[in-house]
Amino acid sequence: MLQRIIVMLLLCFGVSNITFAQELSNEFTFEEYLAHVKKFHPLVKQADLILSNSEAKLLKARGAFDPKIQADFLEKDYHDTQYYSLFNGTFKIPTWYGIEIKAAFDNNEGYYLNPEHKTPYDGLTSLGITVPVGQGLWINERMAELKKGKLYVQLSEYERSLAAIEVLYDAAVAYMNWKQSYEKVQLYDSFLDNAEERLVWVGKSIELGELPRIDSVETGINVKTRKLELAEAELKLIKSRLELSNYLWTENNIPVELDENMVPEYELEDAILEVLNIDPLNMENSVEDHPKINALSTKIQIQEVDRRLKANGLLPKLDLTYNYLSEPNYFNEFQWDDYKIGATFSFPIFLRKERAALKMAKIKLQDAQYGLQFQQKSLENKILAKYNEINSYRGQIVLNSDLVNSYQQMLDAEVRLFEMGESSIFYINTRENKLVKAKISNIELKNTYFVSALDLYKALAIP
Repeated sequence: MLQRIIVMLLLCFGVSNITFAQELSNEFTFEEYLAHVKKFHPLVKQADLILSNSEAKLLKARGAFDPKIQADFLEKDYHDTQYYSLFNGTFKIPTWYGIEIKAAFDNNEGYYLNPEHKTPYDGLTSLGITVPVGQGLWINERMAELKKGKLYVQLSEYERSLAAIEVLYDAAVAYMNWKQSYEKVQLYDSFLDNAEERLVWVGKSIELGELPRIDSVETGINVKTRKLELAEAELKLIKSRLELSNYLWTENNIPVELDENMVPEYELEDAILEVLNIDPLNMENSVEDHPKINALSTKIQIQEVDRRLKANGLLPKLDLTYNYLSEPNYFNEFQWDDYKIGATFSFPIFLRKERAALKMAKIKLQDAQYGLQFQQKSLENKILAKYNEINSYRGQIVLNSDLVNSYQQMLDAEVRLFEMGESSIFYINTRENKLVKAKISNIELKNTYFVSALDLYKALAIP
């Protein structure tokens, strides 16, 4: 009888004190992991290229307003006769409202020179201005591209934030999967040790005649079951560790593999919301400053620029040009009678192409506005649902923990009944299996809670 009591005490002690031992020096905390991913992962760095690309586009749009120098020279000599020699040099300055300032110098000569091109011996200078009176004055292609370029820079900042958050979310999910797999391995390993100890003591009790031989078969089945469970859990742990390693890189863009001795953060239930900067009680989060909403709003502003440009196309095109002419030596003496003026007018009679382009721009703008309204409401509901979800899971974790304690008490009670000869190894194994399932359920429930918190983080798009 003493032998049986010793066996039961060992069994009870082995079951009720299963913990996940870990060395603090080997603990890889969730906050440290996220900081590492944010700093070194290539996809996070790649998100920065979105902004760099938009800045390059803005620089290209500004280039349309760069001053421009141009020179043309054309000469023809035939049979010792200079037919003509034409030189024209210009300096143009585009301005914001479609107005263009131009300075030019012409020096032409030759026996067969067209009288239209004739200039004084020292050449002819001109200083002029071109003003679009109708189409192109308040908005034109250059102005539209520059406005859109500035908006694209803003858009890229929002898209960069969303891209970085997407990477951090995927990396965090990989961490939670690794944590879950690790805790399952620790759990199954502890229960396997307990089952093997039980098998040894049951064998000794059978030799002493304390237990029937069938109990060794029952206990052996339990050991084999625990080994299979452990092997499967170890395989999943290896896969989850490799998946986590996809997000571990050095400063020099060299991938590294997670050391097998590293362990995840154990007490994470209370810390995860703090790490993610989430207040579980504050469910009234405005999405007005949400990167996704800001990105959609910026796209609408870009569409509005296109609409204004297309509306401007309905105006007649009338460009007026004035050039003051003077010889280089007399440029300081203004002779207002020396000038060159011009006007260019064009206007499509039916405006079918222009009206169609404007209509399509309006439809595109309206479609973007509808999309913004839908996304804003959808995002608000999603955030509210995730808040309710994580608060619900927090309560479920408490209930499930109580359930684990209840199963532990039932197992302890079954052990006491066995000590009094009123139970068997079969019933103890049955109680233990339920305890194992409850502990596994607790691990999985916590993982679901962690992933829900990450879903909320992703929905909130917290920087």
